[in-house]
Amino acid sequence: MTDHPTRPSNAAQKASPAYRIPALDQDFLLSDSQRGLRFQIEYEKAEEALRAWKIISTIVCFGSARVRENGPPHQAGWYAAAREFGRIASVEGGARRANGDGGRENVIATGGGPGLMEAANRGANDVGAPTIGFNITLPHEQEPNHWTTPDLTFRFHYFAMRKMHLAMRANALVAFPGGFGTFDELFEVMTLRQTAKGRDIPIILFDEGYWRGVVNFERMLEEGVIGPEDMGVFVFAETPRQAWDLIQAARCGTLLAEGGHKAQR
Repeated sequence: MTDHPTRPSNAAQKASPAYRIPALDQDFLLSDSQRGLRFQIEYEKAEEALRAWKIISTIVCFGSARVRENGPPHQAGWYAAAREFGRIASVEGGARRANGDGGRENVIATGGGPGLMEAANRGANDVGAPTIGFNITLPHEQEPNHWTTPDLTFRFHYFAMRKMHLAMRANALVAFPGGFGTFDELFEVMTLRQTAKGRDIPIILFDEGYWRGVVNFERMLEEGVIGPEDMGVFVFAETPRQAWDLIQAARCGTLLAEGGHKAQR
C-alpha cells in the first residue's frame, strides 16, 4: 500500500471573505460600493409586501411622535382627531373591504412610530382595516406602534426610499401638528406638487391655528419666494370629517382653488 503525501489544508481559502457567497456576505452587502443594491432591495422588499396585500392607494398621515393620548388637552384633541380620521378614511375610503379584484384603496399609512402616527394607525385598526407603518432606523431606535398591520410594518435605513414609498401610492397627505419630521414629509410632498414631479394630490393641514403659528405662508408670498399658485397646494381642516370631505372633493375635482384658506363649511 502506497502512502500519499498529506494534502495542504485549504482552510485559509475557505475562511477568506472572497469565498463567501455574495448574497450571504454581509460585509460585501454593507460596503460603500453596494449602496445602490441596498436602495434596490429596500424598495423591492416593501413593494413585494404591498403588492401581496394588493394595496392600490394610501392616505399618508403624519404628525408629532411626541403627542400622547393623555397629554395636554389640545394635544389629546389632536390624538383623538387623528384616530377618528383613521376610522373615517378606512371605512369610507375602501381600505376595510377589498374591491372586486381584491385591491384596497386609501389604506392609512404613517411613519409607523408613536404619537399622532400611532393615532391614525389605531383608528384604522379600530375598524378592522389594514394599516401601514413605514418605520425608519434611527440612532435612538424607533419602535413600531402596536396598531400597524404586522405584514405591513416595514423598517428602512434610507430616508429617501422611505419617502418614496410614502409618496408613490398616496391619494392624499394629512399633516397633523408636528415638528421637524412632519415638516420634512410635508414640504417634500408640497415640492413634488409644486414642481409637477408628483401627482396632484390634496394636502390637508390639520388645525389652521397651529400651522399658521409655525409657518408664515403669507410672508413667503410677500417676499416672492413662492407664487400665488403655490398657496393652492394646501388647504386647512379643523375636524376629521372635514379633512375627509376635502379629500373626496379633490378627487371629484371640486377642491377650492383658493388653497391656504379655510374651506367653506
